[in-house]
Parts: sequence; structure tokens; C-alpha cells
Amino acid sequence: MLRTNQPFLDYLETLYEKQPEKENIIIKSYAKGERLLTQNETSTKIMLIRSGITKCYFIEENDKEYIVEFLGKGEIIGEIEVIKNVPCLCSIEAISEVTVYAMSIPYFKDLLKNDLGLNNFLLDVFAQRIVNTSSRASYQQLHTTEHTLNQFLELKSKEMEISKEDMAAYLGISVRSLNRSLKELKDPEAEE
Repeated sequence: MLRTNQPFLDYLETLYEKQPEKENIIIKSYAKGERLLTQNETSTKIMLIRSGITKCYFIEENDKEYIVEFLGKGEIIGEIEVIKNVPCLCSIEAISEVTVYAMSIPYFKDLLKNDLGLNNFLLDVFAQRIVNTSSRASYQQLHTTEHTLNQFLELKSKEMEISKEDMAAYLGISVRSLNRSLKELKDPEAEE
């Protein structure tokens, strides 16, 4: 539910410290609710989350929001769009205060060609995304919304503040269905 990648963050912090003029990688801050990337727009930087939590989401043709994942420190964003030379596939929005390492596109492309370390991190990220997506899909097929919601509420109480709208968008249900499920969790005999 909340993805992080401390080794990738450590790697990028090292690159940031080693750069002589601090031009290729800069630190940028975003306020809660501010977008880092916007679906269908062109990205101007590749970013790695230094601190804070974001949501990665699509807006469907019917204007319904679907949250793919919550991203925390060490997660990279904007790299697929640069590699594939396409507009942003999804939007990334800060759900807390967020700081990122923002990398220039030419610098990122140079690292892709010359830095085996970056390539290994990216391969690991891509493989992990495939595993996460397939695991989440099968999990949601096998378990009830209430079961998934219970786990979500545990995470929420420990690690992040999240709105009902975002919880519903992550679970792929309406806020009304979410409220019904929350009520059922509080009082399981209410349905009987």
C-alpha cells in the first residue's frame, strides 16, 4: 500500500552529494495537495521522493479517480515517461509535505547510458511494480473489501493520513460503499 525504497534513496543522496555544481539534481518541496506530475502532460524532471507521501493515480474517461499506489521515500517518478518519450501516464500528488530530488532529463539519460547502478535500481523497481500490481489484483479478487479495508486502516493509523475519497479510490469503490464497509467493520451485526 505504501511503497518505499531506502537503497535507491541512499544511492541518489550519494549522487546528489558528489555533483560538483548541484545543477543536475536539485531538492524541491511540494505542499500537501500539490501535484508533482500531471496525467497527459510532459514531465520536465525525474524525481525521487526524499520525504513525505504521494498518491499515484489515473483519472478515467468517466472522470473517476483510481489510485494505483501510495509512494514514499526512495520511490522514483517520471522515469517511464522519459524512457518511453511519452506524456505522464498518471498524476502524482502530495498527500503530505513532500521533498524530492529532481533530476534533469539529460543527466538522467546520461546515467541510463553509463551507470550500471542506476540501471540495476530501475530493473528492481520495474520488477517490483509488476509483482505489486499482480499481487494486489489477485488479493482484491480473493478477499472482501472489508478484509482489505481492515489492513488499510491499520496502515493508516501507523503511517499516513488519508481521506475517505482516497481510500475509496484506492479500493476501486465508491465513497458510499466505503462508508457501508466501515459501518460493517464497526458493527458486524448491523447487516444481520
